[in-house]
Amino acid sequence: MIHITLPDNSVKEFEKGTTPYQIAQSISEGLARNVLAAKVNDKVVALNYEIDEDASVTLLTWNDPEGKAVYWHSSAHLMAAAIAELYPGVKFGIGPSIENGFYYDIDFMDYEISSDDFPAIEAKMQEIAAQKVQFVRKEVSKNDALDYFTKKNEEYKVELINDLQDGTITFYESGNFTDLCRGPHLFNTAPIKAIKLLNTAGAYWRGDEHRKQLTRIYGITFPKKKELDEYLVFLEEAKKRDHRKLGKEMDLFFFSQKVGAGLPMWLPKGTALRKRLEDFLTKVQKEYGYQQVMCPHIGNVDLYKTSGHYQKYGADSFRPITTPQEGEEYFLKPMNCPHHCEIYAYKPRSYRDLPLRIAEFGTVYRYEQSGELHGLTRVRGFTQDDAHLFCTPDQIKEEFCKVIDIILYIFKTLDFKNYTAQISLRDPNNKEKYIGSDENWHKAETAIIEAAKEKGLNTVVELGEAAFYGPKLDFMVKDAIGRQWQLGTVQVDYNLPERFNLEYTGPDGKKMRPVMIHRAPFGSMERFVAVLLEHTAGNFPLWLTPDQVIILPISEKFLDYAENVRKMLDEHAVRATIDQRNEKTGRKIRDAEVSKIPFILIVGEKEATDGTVSVREHGAGDLGVMSIADFVKVVNDKIDEELHK
Repeated sequence: MIHITLPDNSVKEFEKGTTPYQIAQSISEGLARNVLAAKVNDKVVALNYEIDEDASVTLLTWNDPEGKAVYWHSSAHLMAAAIAELYPGVKFGIGPSIENGFYYDIDFMDYEISSDDFPAIEAKMQEIAAQKVQFVRKEVSKNDALDYFTKKNEEYKVELINDLQDGTITFYESGNFTDLCRGPHLFNTAPIKAIKLLNTAGAYWRGDEHRKQLTRIYGITFPKKKELDEYLVFLEEAKKRDHRKLGKEMDLFFFSQKVGAGLPMWLPKGTALRKRLEDFLTKVQKEYGYQQVMCPHIGNVDLYKTSGHYQKYGADSFRPITTPQEGEEYFLKPMNCPHHCEIYAYKPRSYRDLPLRIAEFGTVYRYEQSGELHGLTRVRGFTQDDAHLFCTPDQIKEEFCKVIDIILYIFKTLDFKNYTAQISLRDPNNKEKYIGSDENWHKAETAIIEAAKEKGLNTVVELGEAAFYGPKLDFMVKDAIGRQWQLGTVQVDYNLPERFNLEYTGPDGKKMRPVMIHRAPFGSMERFVAVLLEHTAGNFPLWLTPDQVIILPISEKFLDYAENVRKMLDEHAVRATIDQRNEKTGRKIRDAEVSKIPFILIVGEKEATDGTVSVREHGAGDLGVMSIADFVKVVNDKIDEELHK
């Protein structure tokens, strides 16, 4: 007999060789109907996995992320099986589950494939799923695996197998389809009820743009049609909020192929938006004792060899910049921290100088693969709201608390209400992966945990997710339609102070090593603007929006009055523009609504005579006729409310 510990800490006795499905049956038939997979001692396994020793077991359903992952991975195999029937001879790459659904990379050879073909593929998937086809796992020797896929002329699978160790290779069969896969999978295809293929994209094999481009087909499946219908509504809302679409409509940014892929060009309104975000954070940082610095966009290759970034980012960096001097090389900087270490080291430091907090809106460059670029969220040049704090080990907790205060103030001001703080600690069973003493790690991890507790954060703890140089705290934020983004990070670093031989003189006169804290509340300005655009659907807070007011004269006769109104608003720091186009007022109003401008002021003969404006608020409609002074008060009251929630 073996003992099974369940999540509620209850212990049940079963025969050796019992499966998770049998455990589910022993609890309830309802659970047995809904269980998709299981975690046995933190390893995700299929329901027919035989448990031979005492173990902790968690039964996974659709409500568990790991349960969804198994469900969607099985759905990727189902799609591949359908495509193999409909398009004989195609070659398969990889087909993993992703955060929402799955994809498969496929070489369609001479077949033409588009979204027009999706209904036929979906129908074939439904047909196979209804047959309750089992997923059968088979252990295969490396030679047999190579022989099987070589005969099928599947060079992508052959390449993958060549990278695997003999004795670790498994196939999964589902009907007539066999795939190289380590699993796990569902029992069979029966739970896959509602199917939707979403889109295609090009994907270079193994992310190498010098290799063949395969066709990546994305899809999603659900146990119930109602859940699929709700997801499709969500997708439509997400399309409306796509930052690339909104950025174009609102004249914020664009990309130019002549400038280069992944290098955003900020238009005047977008630049003004970014500048206000930077000014906002700079003001907050000043209150917390930060000092602004500015560093070059490049650095000598030796700087990055010292920091380790040459070894880590060398393959993802732009090619070195050579100079007329033989052997001299520079890099576009991939990170700001090496420069900041040099700022710390340029003169002797005492414990009385610490903590030293230096901040920079520093632009960095990384050569992302072209297939990975996506609007502002994945670019090749981006500006980080970077800051590095140099402190003593005893100051870590206090500095963490202050950084958390800054991040929470930003979230509150920008209306990010739903967030979780992930505390990433080192793996206690694999300490050799990390640098730094046990004493320092204990101090840093304790400081992070206590700081998060003191601030009342909703936290999750992830063992083994710390960086090799120290523990970290990441803020996972859900936007207005429930998508999760990682915004705001705080990391403890023992590595760079060691590599740069940073020191301070302690109270006893001895040289000590400072602890370095990395923090970036926004992350990157580009990505943060993208997230903010999608979170607000372009309806920025009034204090932040590029154009707060647009003035619409109903004819050319009132352009002079409109200009007088604009000047009066400018004197009260209210940002306003005039729509001088020869268009009907109704068209101008519609265009202003599309551009998400918060206030529309309509001026005609009556307003010009009375010295008033007719006010419309975006999303609220007519507010009536007001004096300029009354309107300015409306604007200022709203901004004050936004900034002092």
